[in-house]
Amino acid sequence: MAADSGLADDLRGQTPGSLLTLVEYLELSLDKGRSVVMMRHGTGVCAVYIGDPADEDNALTGHGTIAMDVADEILELTHAGLNRISVGGQTYRFVRSFTHVEGVGAVIFAPA
Repeated sequence: MAADSGLADDLRGQTPGSLLTLVEYLELSLDKGRSVVMMRHGTGVCAVYIGDPADEDNALTGHGTIAMDVADEILELTHAGLNRISVGGQTYRFVRSFTHVEGVGAVIFAPA
């Protein structure tokens, strides 16, 4: 596992489950040509969407929820700006940013 933030040295080849979860959503977003959007709704869960929050003509598509501790760990292991994660020989490059969608804070993971 490698990341631009120096994560590779800290993890010593072990990919945390939270990043494996993110990679699953990144794969889905790549198939659809969109971004992964995480939004906190209620307590204890974070909703995950695929789409482009800036595209008002096309609504975000819901793809389930993840536990808040998983979402928090994803945020701890990634950073704003360009990120790179390698899992199983596959490298994922994405830009993490923040926006508001309908008054709710949203973290965006956009393919780079």
